[in-house]
Amino acid sequence: MDPYYWESEHGNFGDDLNLWLWDFLIPGFRDVHRETLLVGVGTVLNRVLLPEGRHKLVLGSGFGYGTLPDMSDSREWDIRCVRGPLTAQKVGVDPKLGIVDPAVMVAEMPEFKNLPKKHKKSFVPHWESAAAGIWPIICGTVGLHYIDPRGDAKEVIREIAQSELIIAESMHGAILADAFRVPWVAVTTSNSINSFKWNDWAQTVDVTYRPRHVPVSTRAEAIAKGARFWGIGFDARQPALEDPNKRQIDDSAMVAVRDPKQTSLRVAAKQLLAAPSALSLWQAARATPQLSTDHVLAERKERFLDVIESVRRAYL
Repeated sequence: MDPYYWESEHGNFGDDLNLWLWDFLIPGFRDVHRETLLVGVGTVLNRVLLPEGRHKLVLGSGFGYGTLPDMSDSREWDIRCVRGPLTAQKVGVDPKLGIVDPAVMVAEMPEFKNLPKKHKKSFVPHWESAAAGIWPIICGTVGLHYIDPRGDAKEVIREIAQSELIIAESMHGAILADAFRVPWVAVTTSNSINSFKWNDWAQTVDVTYRPRHVPVSTRAEAIAKGARFWGIGFDARQPALEDPNKRQIDDSAMVAVRDPKQTSLRVAAKQLLAAPSALSLWQAARATPQLSTDHVLAERKERFLDVIESVRRAYL
């Protein structure tokens, strides 16, 4: 059995954790049923992503982009559970199968237990914000620890677990924070953030997705997202994609952001232009955070483990 995950060329820890999470949850799964594709963490129930004609075992995946594949043939699809009730409704399965995002189970891995706290407050942006913005600089300005979602998945997760508060534009930043019992505040920088998938997960643990708006930090970020920057609106330079993870960040727009030879005057100018972003992020760090109850999260984990046990009986 092979684990499927979307491998972003930018890097995205929420997808990359598929590389090792399933070895913990279903030891030995790689050695059996080579014809089966294990479709797990991620918004990957998408017609253009999953191959036709191959048997697929769905464990906690979500819908959110593009068009659903035809999942009606039980000979090709074994749908044991999906991310949440909104995905279940879209797929047309029992809402009870919308259990939780499997990423919550990372907190059960021994290597992530009892980690010491190192960071008071941390910010986890969406990968697109990380690619085109100046969020590390802004975080330094407002006293936040910056966590790059494009980094090594295990290191990103450790930094989340070792924080006392998470400000999350990345959905899996919030999911992992909640799993590690770290209070979190949701933020968004543009309409390109997918609220469907956030709400899909949020309903499983009885929290509400109510993101605080934080303006984009650079012109390059506004161009990438089709957002406004200092009153000037930008149209996204690319058409809508079946999978937004395939969006390219315009290299010409990025030069001013990543050029190490910038003068101190230019850096200061960028920081000045990003002042609204800094203020909004500072305010978000002082907002009332959310956290699901221990009881609700434990109940969802137990239901997911029941599904894993059924998979072990059927496949191993």
